[in-house]
Amino acid sequence: MKVKGDHYRSIWWDDAAGEVRIIDQRWLPHEFRIVTLDTLEEFAVAIRDMWVRGAPLIGATAAFGIAGQMSRDSSDASFEVAYDTLNATRPTAINLKWALDRCRGALMPLPASERASHARQLARAIADEDVDINAAIGRHGLDLIREIAARKPKGEPVRLLTHCNAGWLATVDWGTATSPMYHAHEAGIPVHVWVDETRPRNQGALTSWELGEHGISHRYIVDNAGGHLMQHGLVDAVITGTDRTTAQGDVCNKIGTYLKALAAHDNGIPFYVALPSPTIDWTVRDGVAEIPIEERDQREVTHVMGVAEENTVSDVRVTPEGTEGGNPAFDVTPNRLVTGLITERGVCEASAEGLATLFPERADT
Repeated sequence: MKVKGDHYRSIWWDDAAGEVRIIDQRWLPHEFRIVTLDTLEEFAVAIRDMWVRGAPLIGATAAFGIAGQMSRDSSDASFEVAYDTLNATRPTAINLKWALDRCRGALMPLPASERASHARQLARAIADEDVDINAAIGRHGLDLIREIAARKPKGEPVRLLTHCNAGWLATVDWGTATSPMYHAHEAGIPVHVWVDETRPRNQGALTSWELGEHGISHRYIVDNAGGHLMQHGLVDAVITGTDRTTAQGDVCNKIGTYLKALAAHDNGIPFYVALPSPTIDWTVRDGVAEIPIEERDQREVTHVMGVAEENTVSDVRVTPEGTEGGNPAFDVTPNRLVTGLITERGVCEASAEGLATLFPERADT
């Protein structure tokens, strides 16, 4: 996607410099910074401290982290250290373990002398595949937006609500929930996006920044405004992303997603989840009971980052001194509240049977 008219991915291998570069998302939307990741610890910190965030991007970053480790020491022991270090960074998003397991399966059978070059090729392949997957999600989501647009008065925008940032910053490119929006915009279908601020961390600001760079009409709202907008007929559909989806279609996503699904259900508004297949955890059926929910630092709740009058970026405490904050980072939306899953292979019902229609080779296992 574009930043000031120039195309960027969220992570890439710089051939000229021979290094991995990322957009450091801690500073967005206030400052656009690019940093280099080199050591295993730098990759681990980037994932854990959310320099990169979003399930697909976390997976791609882990693959590049493995590649870097193999370039320094390609032994079995070195790989296992890298695997364990990266796998411990974020417990909820399944793409992290998916990417690490894929690296293990591809690299461990090889002679140690061949692992470094293959690891770099694999990391780049995982990144490229993510771009293709998200573009396909956008095309299938575009069909849904077209159907909504056809029922509306000519020229009236399709009004979409999204939660958190499931945009290109959360993937390698295109995004998941935003990909249909970008495709609709490029197809000439007018859309207007209600962007939840998504406390804590206000990740909706990243979505607003993305949409603004792409020229898509949007408005930034507080998390609790969504239900009101739905009641008054101002939302045509909700589209969110997901960090892990179970084999029966329960969706684990940023905290607050469940409440949006409840409001959508109560108001008869379709609730869609944009779902890249690496985000499906085929080993889990009951999302509420089985998915580990990451509890993050309370400071993300008690403080807010912003731009001060002197144009400096800083954290500000918003709670009384000494007040503790609770910070479960995700919640689970039961499949009964999900209208459909938008995948790279098409749109399906949020159920084991629905997923089996698109991924029969995985459902059978």
